[in-house]
Amino acid sequence: MKKSALFAAICVPAFLAAAPLAAKTLVYCSEGSPENFYPGINTTGTSFDVNEHIYDNIVDFERGGTKVVPGLAEKWDVSADGTVYTFHIRKNAKFHSNKGFKPTRNLNADDIVFMFERQWKEENPYFKVTSPNHSYFNDMGMPKLLKSVEKVDDYTVKITLNQPEAPFLSNLAMQWAGVQSKEYADAMLKAGTPEKVDQDPIGSGPFFLVNYQKDAIVRFKAFPEYWGGKAKIDDLVFAITPDASVRWAKLQKGECHVMPYPNPADIEAIKKDPNVTLMDQAGLNIGYLAYQTTKKPFDDVRVRKAFNMAMNKKAIVDAVFLSSGVPAKSPIPPSMWSYNDSVKEDEYNPEAAKKLLAEAGYPNGLETDLWAMPVQRPYNPNARRIAELMQADLAKIGVKAEIKSFEWGEYRKRAQAGEHQMAQLGWTGDNGDPDNFLHTLLGCASAQSASGSNIAKWCHKPFDDLVTKAKVVTDQAERTKLYQQAQVIFKEQAPWFTVAHAVQLKPVRKEVVDFKLSPFGRHTFYGVDLKDK
Repeated sequence: MKKSALFAAICVPAFLAAAPLAAKTLVYCSEGSPENFYPGINTTGTSFDVNEHIYDNIVDFERGGTKVVPGLAEKWDVSADGTVYTFHIRKNAKFHSNKGFKPTRNLNADDIVFMFERQWKEENPYFKVTSPNHSYFNDMGMPKLLKSVEKVDDYTVKITLNQPEAPFLSNLAMQWAGVQSKEYADAMLKAGTPEKVDQDPIGSGPFFLVNYQKDAIVRFKAFPEYWGGKAKIDDLVFAITPDASVRWAKLQKGECHVMPYPNPADIEAIKKDPNVTLMDQAGLNIGYLAYQTTKKPFDDVRVRKAFNMAMNKKAIVDAVFLSSGVPAKSPIPPSMWSYNDSVKEDEYNPEAAKKLLAEAGYPNGLETDLWAMPVQRPYNPNARRIAELMQADLAKIGVKAEIKSFEWGEYRKRAQAGEHQMAQLGWTGDNGDPDNFLHTLLGCASAQSASGSNIAKWCHKPFDDLVTKAKVVTDQAERTKLYQQAQVIFKEQAPWFTVAHAVQLKPVRKEVVDFKLSPFGRHTFYGVDLKDK
C-alpha cells in the first residue's frame, strides 16, 4: 500500500519510525477533537470514538450490532428478582503503560469498583478531577439505582440495585463505563498529579495512545498484549479534519481510509468512485430543536405548538438532507422497537400558528434566539442552513429569531445550563433501548441536572412516570405500551420541534477489510484489516 503525503507530514516518534516498513496503518479522517480521555464525562461521539479504543467495558456490544456480549466480564449471573448482578472478570486483561507509569498487575475487581465510585461517590478523590459532571451516569439515574458495588474477590464484582433496571446490561456496555486503572490513579494521586490519569490515559483496550495534538491528530498503536488478541492493523491514526469536503478529498486521494458524515451534496460523486464503498444503514438517531420550557415564551405549550406548525419540516429535510434523512415526528427513530407510528404529526400551517401565538398573548409576534450547532452530525449535516430555513419560516408568523452559535464544547455546556431559548441538538442511540432516548433526553432527572442532556429542561410528570416505570418492567411488550403512551404525551406537550432521522452513510476505501457500521454511529477499528491495492 502506498504511503500518502499525510504520513510524511506527521511527526513520528522514534520508536514508531523503527517499526517494520510492512506495518499496517489505518487513517480515519475524524471530524473533530476529543473532549478529553476520561470516558465518564464525555458526551460526544467524537470522544467515544477515541476512548473506545483505549478502554474496555465490563460488557460490550457485538461489533456492528446491539447484542450485549462478554467484555472484561467473561460471564455474569443475575438474581431472580433482577437486582443483583455478579460479574466474573477475566484474569488475562493487561493494562497499557506510559512514561510515567508501569502497571504491576492485571486488571481486576478494584478497577471495576473504581470506575463506578469515581462517578458515584463525592468523597472519592477522583470525583471532581477533570470534571464532576458525570452526565451519562446521572442522566440514567445511576446514583439512585445503585445500592452497592462490591469486590467479592480479585476477579468477582457484585452489583446490587435498589430496583430492577431493564436496560442495565446495555447501559454498562456504553462508553461512560470504560474502565481505568486504579493502581495508576493511586500513583498519580500520590504524586500530586491526579489529572494525568485523564490526560495520559492508560486502559486495557486494543490500542494505546501514542500522541495527541489538538485539532490535528490522535495516534494509536496496537497493544500487543491485548486479551482479545493483537489488532490486525499496527497503527491507527485519527486525522482531525472538520470540513466534510476536505475529508472527502482526502479519502479520494487515499490519505485516509474511512470518513464520517459526508456532505449530502457529495453522495452521488462518492457512489461513482471505483475505489470507495458507500456503506449505509438506518440510523438510530434524532435531530431536533429544543425549546427551553422553563423560560418565556416557551413555558407556554401554545407557543411551542405554534412554532412547530410554523416551520416547514418537509422543506427543511428535502433541502438539507437530500436523500440522507426522513422527517421525524417522534423522539425515537422508526427502526427502534416501541416506535409509535400512530402519533399524529403537527401540520405545517402558518395561519393556524399565528392564531395560536395570538391566543398565547403574542398577537404581534415575538423575539427569540435560535442556536445553531457548530459541527456536522448525521442528524444535522448543515446546522446553519437549517437554522436559516427555520428563521425564514418563523418570520412569516411575526417571530424574529436571532441565530447564535459557539464553539462545540461551549455550545453543549451552555445548552446544558439552559442559557438558550431555542437550541439545535441531536442524539445517536448508545444502546438500542428506547430508555436511552426517552428517559435520558426528556426525563425529569436529566432536566434537573446541571449537566443533563434534557436541554429543553422539560419535566412533565405524566411523561416521566411512564418512562421511569418502563425502566423497571422487564416484559418488552409492557415496556412498548408505556413508551408508546409517552410518545403521545411528548407530541401533545411539544418540548421539541423534531427535525429528522438520518440515514448513516459511511464512505470507506475498498482496501479496508471487515469494517462494520455501528447502529450507534461509532467508529471501531479493532477487527478491521487492510489489504494491498
